[in-house]
Amino acid sequence: MEIERINETTIKFYITYIDIERRGFEKEEIWYNRERGEELFFEMMNEVNDEDSFELNGPLWVQVHALEKGLEVIVTRGQVNDGNVRLDIPVGDDKGDASVDNNIVDMLDQQFTSEKVNNLNKDQSLSVVIGFREFEDVISLSHRFTDHIETSLYHFENSYFVFVTLDETYSDEAQDNMLSRMLEYGYESDVSIHRIQEYGKSIIKIEALDVLREQFSL
Repeated sequence: MEIERINETTIKFYITYIDIERRGFEKEEIWYNRERGEELFFEMMNEVNDEDSFELNGPLWVQVHALEKGLEVIVTRGQVNDGNVRLDIPVGDDKGDASVDNNIVDMLDQQFTSEKVNNLNKDQSLSVVIGFREFEDVISLSHRFTDHIETSLYHFENSYFVFVTLDETYSDEAQDNMLSRMLEYGYESDVSIHRIQEYGKSIIKIEALDVLREQFSL
């Protein structure tokens, strides 16, 4: 995937259909399957954030161009001042062979712009996939982290993953602290929960850390 930083608030990346297929997606489903389209977008944005430190903070404006051999995606992060959102959207050259598909654009725009503008100043739930190289690390976490939170355990591609949801009863600061404690035993995974659920194996669906703590001793 090719990544180009346009300015401080805008980034552009290009991904070929071959690369999309290598990631486990089919060309047609990313346009008409909402969950799969979201999954691919999150996976690409995680990669962009890792390589260029472009974080998903605040409202986003997303434009997707369908080119002959792949997708060109432009993402602009909004700036918020006194509750007002400003989007400095770059104007590029017209592409005669490019088109914008309303299905994926509307989905992404609704997912990030309207939802995040409406909830920008509110504490929100946080969902994270944490990967573990060894099962013993998951057991250690279950004994060191005794807060009662929503967790599920999966196995996918020779690794273990815990899907964690910290609901809105925790402040942003509390969520960050809890996540930092958990990441002492694992790592924040780039693999989306949708892909893990579809292609991996579910081991414990609910209260995974509580169950492990009861069944395994250190």
